[in-house]
Amino acid sequence: MADDKSSRSFLNGFGRLPAPDTPAAEVAGFAGVRLTVEEAEESLKSAADSLSLPKALLPREDFNILAISGGAAGGAFGAGVLVGLTAAGQRPDFAIVTGVSTGALIAPFAFLGPDWDDKLRDAYTGGYAAKLLSLGGLSGNLGGVFKSEQLERLVAPFLNEDMLEAVAARHGQGRRLLVATTDLDSQRTVIWNMGEIASVGGPAALRLFRDVLVASASLPGLFPPRRITVEHEGVAYEEMHVDGGVATPLFVMPEAMLRWKNMRHRLQRSRIYLIVNTVLEEAPRTTPNNMPAILIRSFDTMLRFSYRQAISMTTNFCAAHRLPLSIASIRPDPAQGSMMSFDTPSMQRTFDTAFERAAAGDLWITPTADPARPAFLGALMSRWSASSPSGG
Repeated sequence: MADDKSSRSFLNGFGRLPAPDTPAAEVAGFAGVRLTVEEAEESLKSAADSLSLPKALLPREDFNILAISGGAAGGAFGAGVLVGLTAAGQRPDFAIVTGVSTGALIAPFAFLGPDWDDKLRDAYTGGYAAKLLSLGGLSGNLGGVFKSEQLERLVAPFLNEDMLEAVAARHGQGRRLLVATTDLDSQRTVIWNMGEIASVGGPAALRLFRDVLVASASLPGLFPPRRITVEHEGVAYEEMHVDGGVATPLFVMPEAMLRWKNMRHRLQRSRIYLIVNTVLEEAPRTTPNNMPAILIRSFDTMLRFSYRQAISMTTNFCAAHRLPLSIASIRPDPAQGSMMSFDTPSMQRTFDTAFERAAAGDLWITPTADPARPAFLGALMSRWSASSPSGG
């Protein structure tokens, strides 16, 4: 029917033709940059190989995996952690780095290592967020509070050709950088292999690299969704992607792999690190009776509960596979601002506190099994008395 496509286009989003619900849809020129993992044994083996997960019994250096959560302005914490670990000479060499939301923006710097610390520090304490995410950036449309250009301008000075080439080189060494977005149409998490994107090179690769990171950080209601064009059977479609944290607050690897019976053998001599860019403990206080305060408080509460659940799942996975797990998160502090406070002094304080803790070896909590409750909660509820610098 000749008008079928135009009819679907009109009915599905102001001229947008949504992609069919199939993993076969690809970004033109970037086949294989999205990690599709099914429950089948061969799919799991293939995914493990593509992630360069070491095979059992092979003599090899420790395999460190870092997962960085979202948290909006709380990303200054993750930045301070990494720079502080460098200063202390305790920063692990990460084989896999994953990121969601603001964690996706930190992830390339974490992936590339200490040589990029100055740029990471500047990204979170240089005042860019305070300038671009101010009332002057309000969009006045239904897509989000801020214009999409504000987030693009926030990341543009750092996500350039130099970073793309460096990520591609690191990827070529067998390291992996993964970022999650949420596809609103399919209501699924999409995991992007950023090193594969970078390895293509050129303006199109840089554009897609930026698009994915911007999409992962596009908190619904705050920023408009990011539209990413894909192709299937010769037809171009648009997917609508938002903050990866909507579906996946943080991830060590695709969920199907966490249930794979052979994962334990693949991850021998591995250590898992989580940087959580928010406060995990409850912080009771009276919420002012106005809309901005209610929205901000709701956002903080949503973050806290979703991250606690995700960390509990990771803790159980590590316990089942006897993998060391180290967790760092923002400590409760009455002076701590909201994760939506993008003013430079607040972000600088968050960065400095994280830097000092990392440099002093007062950063990581290593949970222990507790049959009565999730392991990490037991550690947190002890008010950090069980804190240990173990693992770096």
